[in-house]
Amino acid sequence: HTLSVLVENKAGVLARVADLFARRGYNIVSLAVAPTNDVGFSRITIVVDVESAPLEQIVKQLFKLINVVEIQELSPEASVERELMIATVRSARDRSQILELVGIFEARILAVSSDRLTVSLEGRPDKIEDFEHLLRQYGIEDVQRTGRIALPKIGRPPVIISS
Repeated sequence: HTLSVLVENKAGVLARVADLFARRGYNIVSLAVAPTNDVGFSRITIVVDVESAPLEQIVKQLFKLINVVEIQELSPEASVERELMIATVRSARDRSQILELVGIFEARILAVSSDRLTVSLEGRPDKIEDFEHLLRQYGIEDVQRTGRIALPKIGRPPVIISS
């Protein structure tokens, strides 16, 4: 499940949210945070594993934190989700196949050496996963993913969860 948590933009809020998950043994699949257009607030996008705890329990615990203002559940059908991945791939003998994948997925080449390529891809989480899976056969040396960010689709009312 993807939760969009609007919080006061104050020092220590992210640490308190992460600590809540750690103390309760809840599994965070993805976590991203950034200020909103209002400098007084930040949005934390959390993808949670509901097998570690029921969603209702997670939401109740989040609302106990004083700096939490609003929580929205964002389903994939009613939201726009994106993630960024940067990967360095060995490319000495398979460079043309890797370049073909880069073209098919509309990725970008960020750096090139004689035996490696660093590529980036922005897109839906499933597109990122597909691209990463295909790159693995060529030997990923290093990879970094941002974690999911999401907003409700325009024209679709978000599911706001109240305390």
